[in-house]
Amino acid sequence: MSFSFLDMIILAVLCLFGIGIYALLTMRNLIRIIVALQLLVKSVILFVILAGNITGQMALAQSMAATVIVADTIVAVLGMALAVQIKRKTHSLDTKDIAGLRR
Repeated sequence: MSFSFLDMIILAVLCLFGIGIYALLTMRNLIRIIVALQLLVKSVILFVILAGNITGQMALAQSMAATVIVADTIVAVLGMALAVQIKRKTHSLDTKDIAGLRR
C-alpha cells in the first residue's frame, strides 16, 4: 500500500487537527488551551492552502490563510493578556478557578 504525497499531507493535517482537539478537550491550563487553539487553527490553514492547491485557486487560498493568521494572532495575544490578568487575580491558570471570579 503506497500513499501519494497528497494523501500524506492530508493525513498530517488530520493528525494535527486531532492533536489540537484532544489537547483542547483534556487541558485545563489556560496557556495550554491557547496553544491547542493555535494548533487547531494552523491545521485548518494548512487544509485551506491544500484545498486551494488542489482546485487551482492558490492565490485565494493564500489570501485567506494570511487573513486567518492575522486574526488568529490577535485572538492569541488577547487570550494571553486575559490569562495574565487571571493569573494576577487568582494566582492560578486552572479553568476551575475562573468560576470564582464573579463579583
